[in-house]
Amino acid sequence: MRRLVHLSDLHFGRDRPELLDPLVDCVNALSPDLVAISGDLTQRALAAQFHAARAFLDRLVPPVLVVPGNHDVPLYNPLMRWFLPFHQYRRWIDRDLEPVHRDDEMTVIGLNTVNPYSWQRGRVHRHALARACNAFADAKGYRVIVAHHPMEQEPGDHKKPMRGAERAIDQLSDCGADVILTGHLHNWRVGTFAARAGRNSAVQVHAGTGLSTRLRGEPNDFNLLELEPGRITITRHVAVESGTAFEPAEIRRYTADGAGGWTR
Repeated sequence: MRRLVHLSDLHFGRDRPELLDPLVDCVNALSPDLVAISGDLTQRALAAQFHAARAFLDRLVPPVLVVPGNHDVPLYNPLMRWFLPFHQYRRWIDRDLEPVHRDDEMTVIGLNTVNPYSWQRGRVHRHALARACNAFADAKGYRVIVAHHPMEQEPGDHKKPMRGAERAIDQLSDCGADVILTGHLHNWRVGTFAARAGRNSAVQVHAGTGLSTRLRGEPNDFNLLELEPGRITITRHVAVESGTAFEPAEIRRYTADGAGGWTR
């Protein structure tokens, strides 16, 4: 079994400082095999905000895999945004914008879905999908994608869907992705997607915001995924009202459907 913590949308610079220690303590106490963070570590991609994010990452005991979000490129510095959009991210967080974690029971692929020339709307490149599928070709165990922007959204979602999302769903389904971890919307949602004729269904897991004050009527949260043979258990941990701890709140379980996909 593998245990994977999924965080998203920390937004240092618009964060709740009282939640920082409880979040670090809870994640470390869960002893996951990997912490995956699906973007928006900062609010405005400023050096001080990246420094705070780096200090947070350094306090986490497990290995960490991070991808950038749209808030991690400059908004108010057009020259940096155009020519060096990921300069601060590479300096403070990781030079690799699409990192990979492999072990005997899971392969986790980061996708950079940030479009520096569009403030919110993401995009996914063909070459990134091809790279992910090539990595999955000889993968052992679970195949997991980490991206900032969701692959599928509901009709009422107020943000525009990512460019290339439909193509991404097709390709990732074809190459056997089991789980897609995303953020961006600041709400919690778990469900199968790509469950259509000719496709294998994957489990799409949205995390809300781990630390930000930019709530969408939901508490700060993160996910714990337990990946066992033929079974995926997702436990949502939410901040208690006092802000002194994160506690389990909801659980979803999925089982292999025998046809290469997943069902609740």
